[in-house]
Amino acid sequence: MGWPHIFQRRALLSRFSHHHVVVFLLTFFSYSLLHASRKTFSNVKVSISKQWTPSAFNKSVELPVEIWSSNRLFPSPEEATLFLGTLDTIFLFSYAVGLFISGIVGDRLNLRWVLSFGMCSSALVVFVFGTVTEWLRFYNKGLYCCLWIVNGLLQSTGWPCVVAVMGNWFGKAGRGVVFGLWSACASVGNILGACLASSVLQYGYEYAFLVTAAVQFAGGIIIFFGLLVSPEEIGLPAIEAKENFEEDAHRPLINGAENEDEYEPNYSIQEGSTTSEVKAISFYQACCLPGVIPYSLAYACLKLVNYSFFFWLPFYLSNNFGWKEAEADKLSIWYDVGGIIGGTLQGFISDVLQKRAPVLALSLLLAVGSLVGYSRSPNNKSINALLMAVTGFFIGGPSNMISSAISADLGRQEGIRGSSEALATVTGIVDGTGSIGAAVGQYLVSLIQDNLGWMWVFYFFILMTSCTILFISPLIVREIHYLMQRRQARILSE
Repeated sequence: MGWPHIFQRRALLSRFSHHHVVVFLLTFFSYSLLHASRKTFSNVKVSISKQWTPSAFNKSVELPVEIWSSNRLFPSPEEATLFLGTLDTIFLFSYAVGLFISGIVGDRLNLRWVLSFGMCSSALVVFVFGTVTEWLRFYNKGLYCCLWIVNGLLQSTGWPCVVAVMGNWFGKAGRGVVFGLWSACASVGNILGACLASSVLQYGYEYAFLVTAAVQFAGGIIIFFGLLVSPEEIGLPAIEAKENFEEDAHRPLINGAENEDEYEPNYSIQEGSTTSEVKAISFYQACCLPGVIPYSLAYACLKLVNYSFFFWLPFYLSNNFGWKEAEADKLSIWYDVGGIIGGTLQGFISDVLQKRAPVLALSLLLAVGSLVGYSRSPNNKSINALLMAVTGFFIGGPSNMISSAISADLGRQEGIRGSSEALATVTGIVDGTGSIGAAVGQYLVSLIQDNLGWMWVFYFFILMTSCTILFISPLIVREIHYLMQRRQARILSE
């Protein structure tokens, strides 16, 4: 089995310049900051729920009934929890719609402008939602819903833009490990958000929103002045032109064909004839690209599970085990640690195999077992953290790979070679479909938990993980068949 060209020392040194490092870090931390602000909301749910219910006020002595009634938003913590789940759903639905739009916009406008605008505007909305309303003691369900819809639309500018920029700078040789490491940005953002929130939560949840919003706004300013969207901006050759001279860049990563003469090309990531004119691909054309729909549907199921852990894990730890909110926030970091390691390692293996689907299949099968194990975790923080990290490895890892490396593969496949203005659109479709699934899931999680309990929530996660495997099963069979043929050919040649 040949090693991908990127893992050879000289190739690695000659391929990457300091511009690549700067682009990697800027896009990494820009999306980390966006995720940190989302994580802040999930980390302070218990505090918000208490503030929105009578328990926050009826313990105070000598408060007039009129003041007590005007401040409370919900009569019970259960209704407050349900509304928090509704806010998650509203955010994800608007985020999903925004992804479809942002992908198209990002392929037609300067990616740096779109990303910077989204980061700064979203920071202002988060500041108003969590800090200004609390300072003014103004609690209104309609206002919260409107602000979170706008926040979802603004945050959706992030992922399609950063994936497109990374796709412009990093070629498909070794993309699995590069994007696997880079896609840890979401998990790093979760860790950053959890640390920021837990560090100031003692002063009030409004300060958690204030800190994350300020850091995110500053990050948007840095992106506006510092990010290079593509190598062409500084006179370097485009990534497609550079890959024309690299032998291993012609190997497919998604399809089952060894060469075009023996098999049908389907959706291989191979070099075709380049065109001098670069134009953006239409939304319909992007949907019709081979592999886009199966991976989009699979990601809808997988992102439902991944984001359910993202939104509800701190609340679950606090609600189910009775641990303090700050402790639950810090413990939930282990899920993201597992996702970081999983995404990087699985991306590396997929580069070595030069196939993605078999790696996803094995990881998702093991994810089912890890979900069963974590659902039966005892009331012990060390054991819970270990099981949480294993679950993050097998769920967060594949989720990172689909949303980054595979999206970039699909956005630069043979059917659109010559149109580099397709990456953001394809990424928006995959992540947008995933966000629709995640949006539906957040409401279902709160509904199932309220009526049936947490164990049935985990049964639901197992079902969705199984559906993920089902949607990409034709690709799994095709790629495993190809790997077996390649192995037989190697044995015969020896």
